[in-house]
Amino acid sequence: MEKKIGNIVYRPIGIIHTPFKELENMPIQPSGAAGIHGTVDLYPEFADGLKDLDGFSHLILLYHFHKSRGFKLTVTPFLDFEPRGVFATRAPKRPNPIGLSIVRLVQIRGCSLDVENVDILDGTPLLDIKPYVPEFDHQEGCRIGWLEQARGKVRNKRSDKRFTKER
Repeated sequence: MEKKIGNIVYRPIGIIHTPFKELENMPIQPSGAAGIHGTVDLYPEFADGLKDLDGFSHLILLYHFHKSRGFKLTVTPFLDFEPRGVFATRAPKRPNPIGLSIVRLVQIRGCSLDVENVDILDGTPLLDIKPYVPEFDHQEGCRIGWLEQARGKVRNKRSDKRFTKER
């Protein structure tokens, strides 16, 4: 048995600003947020890390689900009515509430990144930015498990209250 690692602490590198002020009625994934604009404000001490980022059209944003409290290992996801294991979902109530979104980079203005296709709550702490590289990130022949039955539904699906209560 492997030895457990102690606490891990991350520090935000910026804040994500979006039109979404409430958890309800938000797109549940970036593909359901086509054309929705947001801004990523990087803290000035991380500005040098933006060098060369303007050559990429899309970014992977890693962020902290700051409104998520507690977690359950079995959840009923937005695109289903059956309980599923949390690791087989994109549900925000997770043991480590880390979110991931792929957004389109519109422009960089100093420490601010204008992005679109954003599905993130306003004021969300940003943990990291990575360039999206199709050759690295796109996989052929993927199975999508229980989500096979939900194909095509994500674009119109909006969040509800199911993950807003502490459990």
